[in-house]
Amino acid sequence: MSEKVNIAILGATGNVGRMFLRILEERNFPIKNLKLLSSEKSAGSKVKFQGKEYTVELATKDSFKDVDIVLASAGGTISKELVPHAVKAGAVIIDNSSAYRMDNDVPLVVAGVNNDALKNHKGIIANPNCTTAQLVPALKVLNELAGLKRVVISTYQSVSGAGKAAIDELSEQSKDHLSKGSYSSNSTNRKFAFNVVPHIDVFSDDGYTKEEIKVILESRKILSLPDLRITCTAVRVPVYTGHSESVNVELNNSTTVKQITDAFSKDPLIEIVDDPTNSKYPMAIDVADKDPVYIGRIRKDNSNPNTFNMWIVADNLRIGAALNAVRIAEVLVKENLVKAKVN
Repeated sequence: MSEKVNIAILGATGNVGRMFLRILEERNFPIKNLKLLSSEKSAGSKVKFQGKEYTVELATKDSFKDVDIVLASAGGTISKELVPHAVKAGAVIIDNSSAYRMDNDVPLVVAGVNNDALKNHKGIIANPNCTTAQLVPALKVLNELAGLKRVVISTYQSVSGAGKAAIDELSEQSKDHLSKGSYSSNSTNRKFAFNVVPHIDVFSDDGYTKEEIKVILESRKILSLPDLRITCTAVRVPVYTGHSESVNVELNNSTTVKQITDAFSKDPLIEIVDDPTNSKYPMAIDVADKDPVYIGRIRKDNSNPNTFNMWIVADNLRIGAALNAVRIAEVLVKENLVKAKVN
């Protein structure tokens, strides 16, 4: 990757924004000029990148002149407000919010899973929900191997997925509980410490949360399987970083655990950790700051034919957000897709 591009990070001081910077540096992304953008609260702060100090600028509709690629993680409201101006200025936006994910004209992409969707982007590319991002590499492999019939997911999601405030709350609640035997929370559904909360995002009329609906709809879109039978229960757990998923998959055609494991092993996004007799399986505490999607506990579901259980774990700030966005940007540069194809 030799061509250097002008990069802007929208939401540069948030959890994902800081991770964007780390990963861009780790992967030696070809940056010509870098612009850091944030809300008024963080504008003016200083951030170091590759030994140089940058001043964070206030994000406005006029912030995107001469920018080639915007890595955005500033929330859906800000994306809806500013992304059209960035596109008008000629930039390509890789947006981490949910604002454009289900827009028919916007490709929803996990790099390495559906790169072809990038070829006809119109200036906006959506990064999926973090739980979806680590799920679909496995589902793609299984679909190619034996065809997906039905998928049941239960997620165990770390507090970093809810932002820095949630990380701070878990720390404070843990200290209070250990020292006082009790703790307070800002709201009834944010008692993170020593607790498991089956509530992420708001509830819809059918009893599902928006987080659960995201996993269902986004997986169908990325895999181009609009009729896939898939359901999800999303749960918050007292873990700082790393989302875990219990996944039950019913396949159309017969296969074996060995065939599934062999297929996973050939995928560059996946790493197998599956030796339960020696207590080796993926755990959130082990995957922080690592790039792969880890899969273990692969076993046949003896209650139903052609059905298998597995345990999927990944760093939600990397594969689920920043790393995927940077990988998408790398594909755009490599495949000469930085400029949008506008009808």
